[in-house]
Amino acid sequence: MKWLNRLLRRDVKNASIGGQLPISDGMRGTQLYDWLTNGISSAGVEVNEYTAMSVSAVYACVGLLGGSVASLPIKQYRIINGQRTEYTDDLYYLLNKAPLPNWTASAMWEYVMRSKLLYGDAFVEIVRAVDGNGMSTTRIAGFRPIHPLNVSIRLRADGVLVYDCYVYVGGRGLQWDYREIEGPDMLHFTGPGYDGVRSLSQLKYVLKNSAGMAYAADEYSSQFFANGARPDFALEFPGNLSEEQQMTIRKTWADRHQGPYKAHLPAIVAGGMKIQNLSINPEDAQLLSTRQFQIEDIARIFGVPPHMVGHTEKSTSWGSGLEQQSIGYVKFTLQSHLVGLEQELTRKLFKQKNHFVEFITAGLERGDIKSRNESYRMALGRAGEPGWMTINEVRAKENLEPLQGGDQLTTTQGPIDEQVPTTPAE
Repeated sequence: MKWLNRLLRRDVKNASIGGQLPISDGMRGTQLYDWLTNGISSAGVEVNEYTAMSVSAVYACVGLLGGSVASLPIKQYRIINGQRTEYTDDLYYLLNKAPLPNWTASAMWEYVMRSKLLYGDAFVEIVRAVDGNGMSTTRIAGFRPIHPLNVSIRLRADGVLVYDCYVYVGGRGLQWDYREIEGPDMLHFTGPGYDGVRSLSQLKYVLKNSAGMAYAADEYSSQFFANGARPDFALEFPGNLSEEQQMTIRKTWADRHQGPYKAHLPAIVAGGMKIQNLSINPEDAQLLSTRQFQIEDIARIFGVPPHMVGHTEKSTSWGSGLEQQSIGYVKFTLQSHLVGLEQELTRKLFKQKNHFVEFITAGLERGDIKSRNESYRMALGRAGEPGWMTINEVRAKENLEPLQGGDQLTTTQGPIDEQVPTTPAE
């Protein structure tokens, strides 16, 4: 096994604070471990984070979901007398602007979603502030993402999850710090198949064959065009050729006709040589239809409408149909991820049960301007109907400044602030 370790060992020059372990010695968290634990797809290719993300459909789906979450503001609320009230503090800056000096919040949330979508789990260490004596306090000073392959989880006897992590700490060379992080100090965002310790890895289960087949099709297409987009053929000569003559003819033909810039050069045959096709054309082999199906299959796995990753072959590229699909994406796909993120943030960041966080998706669910104006008219009160929103509440949804006197709620008798209370009869 030592010779295999030496063969596969690589030096990672651009390791990051959330990067993968730069060694391949068979331990958990390395590519060798992943390969040895059934990382080969039925298409015969290894499926890991790098090969999967090289498939355009996977990259587009992960980028879309990660970008959607990263673009949403996170607001904090407290419930007082049954009413929710928004407030901000230092935590708001960490969640929405910069969790660490070298991380923006959007980069962190994209990293979280990529980890969750590919590995099933995402891990973010809650960084606590230290006092003058170097002792950790309860105050939250930041959030540090950790690559899922760098984390092992064990359930302690008292029921607390403990996370054994390797975190890149920088400096000269590749310096990795081992940390034992207890559950209260780790944000653990889970996915499908969570069993109380870990979720199912999409790379090992649902993506292994779909992404593997798509990757293999891409590789085949690349080789197909690299060989001049010509079907396989044989050069037939009368009589017998020595092995040296065969090698010379094969090399000469490849030098003159292989590659995209030589694909259409005319072939010259002499000496009784004949060219015999041995395979069918790519359309008959259904290569293109296979690649189209893999886009739909991968989009189905991530719950993304195909048109949102550029696949519009079977649908119109405009109109209310796609608009409703896009709104459905927010309600049925994105929201399922957001609920899990919100619940984990709420239970780990707040001691008080009346405090919580929420991702604001109103901007993604907005319809066209005609539909919005019609709904606002009903909300404000039309044709004598009572309203349930004020003018300033409507303007806030459109990112407009409030108007003086715009906080009046209209009823069937007019603005509620202008109504004169009736005096009971004596």
